[in-house]
Amino acid sequence: MRYRKPSLKTALGITKAKKRIKKNLGIYEVTKYTNASKNVNGKVKRKSGYYTEPMKFLRFLIKLFK
Repeated sequence: MRYRKPSLKTALGITKAKKRIKKNLGIYEVTKYTNASKNVNGKVKRKSGYYTEPMKFLRFLIKLFK
């Protein structure tokens, strides 16, 4: 598993505050519908096994020899 150090904004709590504000304003309720096609696309890919480890490796090999 890869470890990444947190960004400065995350360490200062700015990211959490922005998310809290967006949730209170109801922005996520709007983006739920505006991003619906992207969400369905990702769900189909997950169900079909697109993000499994063998498929990730296969896509890596294809990109490597392209």
